[in-house]
Amino acid sequence: MFDHLPVSFSHPFVLVALAIPFLLVYGQNRWAWHRVALPADSTDIPRRRWVRRILAFTEALPALVLAIVIVILAGPQRLSVPQTRRAMTNIELCVDVSSSMLAPFGSGTRYEGSMQAIEAFLDKRQGDAVGLTFFGNNVLHWVPLTNDINAIRFAAPFMSPDKAPPWMGGTEIGKALMACRDLLLTREEGDRLIVLISDGASADLHSGRDEEISRLLKRDNIVVYAIHIAGGDIPEEIINITHYTGGEAFQPGDPEALETMFGRIDAMNRARLVRTSAQVLDHFEPWCIAGLAFIGVSALSSLGLRYTPW
Repeated sequence: MFDHLPVSFSHPFVLVALAIPFLLVYGQNRWAWHRVALPADSTDIPRRRWVRRILAFTEALPALVLAIVIVILAGPQRLSVPQTRRAMTNIELCVDVSSSMLAPFGSGTRYEGSMQAIEAFLDKRQGDAVGLTFFGNNVLHWVPLTNDINAIRFAAPFMSPDKAPPWMGGTEIGKALMACRDLLLTREEGDRLIVLISDGASADLHSGRDEEISRLLKRDNIVVYAIHIAGGDIPEEIINITHYTGGEAFQPGDPEALETMFGRIDAMNRARLVRTSAQVLDHFEPWCIAGLAFIGVSALSSLGLRYTPW
């Protein structure tokens, strides 16, 4: 319990009162005011110094208890041991819900395969803040950034492409990335990451728009990873955005490969450990234990170990 010494005090001026118990102990052993003169015969009484010392100690116990109370009133404090904690990453999952995501992929559809792989990915990102954004021609932030990953899991059935409204039918990746950027900028703490899942090209990335978006994301320290869940080559604009921001673009051929891609994204963005600063904590425990011990010994000593003049 004394491993964290030295200690400091929130009210150090109270320690001046420690002079009171000191004077009590000093006067108790220095002055003879408590002695009583009694008639006695000439019998020699042997001096038992050890008894005298024990009695002097037991008489000093109330003063020691008073000293402990004064120390507690002074507010003893200590610094906690600096800890390491997992640095949080803000991850925005940007999922395409256009009608083409209903195309077969493994035993299900592209959308179903994507959401299953996302669930496996979330199991590896405990402690991170994860949000879910669906997009087509428009953007819908379905789940805000949260540490409750179950909210992401339960969202899958509600925004399947066959249930999405008509105004979500196309694909505008540029609009979706900028909407995710605006959302991530609201989080001051932690790294920022966008995982884009789509199966098509986007007309709003042409004419140099991809370079403009890349510069904005790079400036705001947002890394973009893209999973192109369709046949054919990955659109060049998507490759440019991911490479410029420090991410990568993947193209899985089946559900197993898709899950592997998410594993690679997790491996490339390992959580950092940050060291927290020491905090000032109350340090009453050792003083309270010492005070209780002195009170207990004083109570036991009152049964027989006390000074009597006869």
